[in-house]
Amino acid sequence: MLSKFSLCFIAFMQALGLGIYLSLVSALFLKGNELFGRVPNYWGPLLFLFLFVTSALVSAILVLGYPFILFWQKKQLEKAIRLVIYTTAWLIGFIILLLLLIFLSKN
Repeated sequence: MLSKFSLCFIAFMQALGLGIYLSLVSALFLKGNELFGRVPNYWGPLLFLFLFVTSALVSAILVLGYPFILFWQKKQLEKAIRLVIYTTAWLIGFIILLLLLIFLSKN
C-alpha cells in the first residue's frame, strides 16, 4: 500500500507522526503536575522511566518500522536507507522551523 507513495512523502508523514506524538508527550509533561499532582515518591520517577522507554519504542517504530519492512521483507536496502535519511532531513527541518517560531515569538 505504501509503495504507491514517494519516499519523500512517506518520510514526511513519518516525521509528522513523530512530531505529533512528541507534541502530545510534551503537553503531558507541561500539564503533568495539574493532571497528576506532585508525585514526590517512588512512583513519579518510575512513571517517567516507563514513559521514556515507551516513547523510545514508539519513536523507533514510527521512524524505522517501514524501512525495516523495506529491508527485511522486500530486500530493498537502498530504499530503506534513503527513507531513513529523508525522515531525518524532515525532522531536522521541523527542528529548524520550531527554532524559528521560538525566536520570532520572543521578538
